[in-house]
Amino acid sequence: MTDTKVVVAEIVAETPSIRSLRLVREDGAPLGPYRAGAHIDVTGPTGVLRQYSLCGPPTETASLTIAVKREPASRGGSAALHEVRAGDLIAIGEPRNILTVAPDADRHVLVAAGIGVTPLLSMAYELHTIGAEFTLHYFTRSRAETAFLDLLENRAEFRDRVRLHTGCTRAEQRDALAAVATGLTGDSAVYTCGPAGFMDTVTEVVTPVVGIGNVHIEHFEAAEIDTSGDTGFTVELDTGESFEIPADRSILSVLEENGIDVFKSCEEGICGSCVSNVLEGEPDHRDNCLSVADKAAGDQMALCVSRSKTPKLVIELI
Repeated sequence: MTDTKVVVAEIVAETPSIRSLRLVREDGAPLGPYRAGAHIDVTGPTGVLRQYSLCGPPTETASLTIAVKREPASRGGSAALHEVRAGDLIAIGEPRNILTVAPDADRHVLVAAGIGVTPLLSMAYELHTIGAEFTLHYFTRSRAETAFLDLLENRAEFRDRVRLHTGCTRAEQRDALAAVATGLTGDSAVYTCGPAGFMDTVTEVVTPVVGIGNVHIEHFEAAEIDTSGDTGFTVELDTGESFEIPADRSILSVLEENGIDVFKSCEEGICGSCVSNVLEGEPDHRDNCLSVADKAAGDQMALCVSRSKTPKLVIELI
């Protein structure tokens, strides 16, 4: 992974716990454009690497914008980025995507909760640019905790397309989502990001209408994994090299130990950087980056956390 040094050019307090950072290259060269829905690796002043979604216009070339929520149980990533000041230097990686705009949808519905609005903002910019029909539904606890409120209510790209839902109970959230689903078809695309339980509810409500392949999810938390029944298996690369994966080791760690270069970042099954092709065998998916449809297809897997349901897997590194 190639890191780029960037300067924190501007900081905005979006809510009491969320700040946005506008980043420019130290050498003044362009940073964009990028594909809507992308995220980047960010290494803050403490050296902790985390992934953050890009939330500005994807066509912007002068700067990139991320938003960081200070987490109470932060392991040093979000807390450190809440201490940086304008003019500080940090390092970022190249933008990459799990979420992208579905090209053939008849309409697009973006459904966010809390900090989950960040990847959907860039998608809203793109959908506006291409003239697509879209609506952004944003669920927050209160107006004070609604990030990018001024932009959403007053910027031309958003103000007529945004529906704010503040202070909703879980039952009210479900009712609002059910109302959204009534206007969709089997050709509609739904994109969602937020807490895991919220995204589960969105998926449950809209899937009967649009189909699971049209629900696009961005996770920012690792899946809980039960490793008690894990056993060993064999991984063979398409080059013919073969490796034994013990019950207590990941595919990624064994490959690296044997000098195989694998692109990686979070190592928690969130970012998708180590996703590789599966040529033979059945993966045991344990990631939070591949979609339900991708997992059902069985031709890709995240090497950092996923395992095998068959004695042997043949994979192709990407």
